[in-house]
Amino acid sequence: MAVNASAVKELRERTGAGMLDCKKALEEANGDVTKAAELLREKGLSAAASKAGRAATEGVVESYIHAGGRIGVLVEVNCETDFVGKTDQFKDFVKDVAMQIAAANPKFVTREEVPTDELEKEKEILKAQALNEGKPEKIIEKMVEGRIGKYYEEYCLMEQTFVKDPDKTISQLLNEKISQIGENISIRRFARYELGEGLEKKVDNFVEEVMSQVNK
Repeated sequence: MAVNASAVKELRERTGAGMLDCKKALEEANGDVTKAAELLREKGLSAAASKAGRAATEGVVESYIHAGGRIGVLVEVNCETDFVGKTDQFKDFVKDVAMQIAAANPKFVTREEVPTDELEKEKEILKAQALNEGKPEKIIEKMVEGRIGKYYEEYCLMEQTFVKDPDKTISQLLNEKISQIGENISIRRFARYELGEGLEKKVDNFVEEVMSQVNK
């Protein structure tokens, strides 16, 4: 199929691949930019793919405090050189990542970090849900796999929808930055703290308190 120039331009900005490669990928993907980007990565033609194996040991640890001090995030994002680590473009990207973590509360950076036992437990729960919904046995496994995909999208940072642009994932945002900056970039780890998280909070019942005083 014929592809328009704006789609080629968008794909080049997202992947850093050559114009002809972008055009061919879009034709193969029937004009779907996201699918075309995946095809380029599979073929090793995107800038992100070509830089993926390069060592990224510089970068920054960024902090982000949200909601008047109720949520705090620390995130480490690496790049190849100290020079890039000090640029506004790189720092702005890291701030966006920290904000994403504060807002979307991921548990892991990538799906590969999800512990096997946790994944199996989640699959068992999803299978039980499907059985309780009365779904036929023959389609339950496919349903579970589809719902596990949703689990990754919810809890894995790289697969979450970017809160500032719902049309792209964090993985796509990262690849764009790699292409624009020209260095390998890696979101290594993060920690998120929410005030009172894990604590048993006392809930005051003022009606009961007043009545107890009246009945004395």
